Amino acid sequence: MVGGSNPSAPTMLYFVYILQSLKDKKYYIGFSSNLQERLSRHNLGLSKSTKGRRPLKLVYYEKFNSKKEAINREKYFKTYKGWKERQNLIKNTGA
Repeated sequence: MVGGSNPSAPTMLYFVYILQSLKDKKYYIGFSSNLQERLSRHNLGLSKSTKGRRPLKLVYYEKFNSKKEAINREKYFKTYKGWKERQNLIKNTGA
């Protein structure tokens, strides 16, 4: 079908995730369309921002249907108001 979308095509999902460093107990927030691969890359030291803070564990994630939604949520989590919500979400997961 030219110029249209395929209704049977799988929907791309995006994830906002929170990792905790087991080394310094600090958190890292990011987004990805492939959560497992991204977590592996962090733990292999292939992400400059978390390389020295390994190992990392996934403590929370959310799924989104659009990249824009995921980016907006990631940005929100990095604000003061989002930081407070994030702390509550992490606390409720038992991490």
